[in-house]
Amino acid sequence: MNVALTLNAKRYDIDVEEDFAKFLTKQMSEDFHIEGNNDLKTLLHAYVRQCFALYEQEKQISTLIDKFGVMKKNRG
Repeated sequence: MNVALTLNAKRYDIDVEEDFAKFLTKQMSEDFHIEGNNDLKTLLHAYVRQCFALYEQEKQISTLIDKFGVMKKNRG
């Protein structure tokens, strides 16, 4: 399935799996003008937001791993 995005007046079609396309379209609609043009500043802001979300997720995963390790250690 194709997902399209226009950057600096150039349209990009991205071929992805159908289930992921639904997810990607929803996510992209939060960051971009899906039906219109997007400039590079918009792309950069979206990238930074996604990197921050990934950073937060990795911190949460690390915290959970640490908690699991403590629980496992306490059980002996």
